[in-house]
Amino acid sequence: MRSWLLPLLMLLSLDVHAEACVVHSQGQGLDVKLCQENRSIPTQLFRDGFCKPEMKGQQVDVTYVDKCPTGAFGICRNARISNQPYRQDLHYYGVASDARYLRPFCETQSQGQWVSP
Repeated sequence: MRSWLLPLLMLLSLDVHAEACVVHSQGQGLDVKLCQENRSIPTQLFRDGFCKPEMKGQQVDVTYVDKCPTGAFGICRNARISNQPYRQDLHYYGVASDARYLRPFCETQSQGQWVSP
């Protein structure tokens, strides 16, 4: 193998590395857990913005993972971020009946595809 090919392959493999964050928010009678899986958001913006929500009166814990864990009751695939060209997959955990609100939002507002695993 040529010496220049190995560094190029290493750079390309960085682009396909999965990136996700699990956001768990609790407070005022709410307990919400979701995982955001990055599709096209610049890495720094994803980590410093999208994975760091500020919710007044809520305790928010964020964990970074390679990919979202199994067990979601619904997934909004290829969700569009409002007024931006970015896309992500949103995995929802917890109360499955919340799908009645989340699915329409996914399909209309986020222009995503709802999947029930």
